[in-house]
Amino acid sequence: MHVRKVVGQVTYRVCGECADGVITEVVLDEPFRTCGLGTRALSHLRARYPELTWRTTLDTRLTRDLMHRLRIPRAAAAGRCSHVGSPAAGHHQE
Repeated sequence: MHVRKVVGQVTYRVCGECADGVITEVVLDEPFRTCGLGTRALSHLRARYPELTWRTTLDTRLTRDLMHRLRIPRAAAAGRCSHVGSPAAGHHQE
């Protein structure tokens, strides 16, 4: 029997006007941190929004290594575009 369970979460912002995506948080339960699940989650996110250029505001050891492997650069300053309050911009969790 296969049981589905939430073991992590990716939080991100997108702006359709800038074609920008910013990953603001990646959380994985401890037992799943070394099995490639973070890579799969971010690869799925990039596949879901292929038109976006992705960046990150994260700078912990775990996320630095993950973002480096996936070639996702750090966002400047707060990582917000000028449209952050507009309807084209949104904050999402997956």
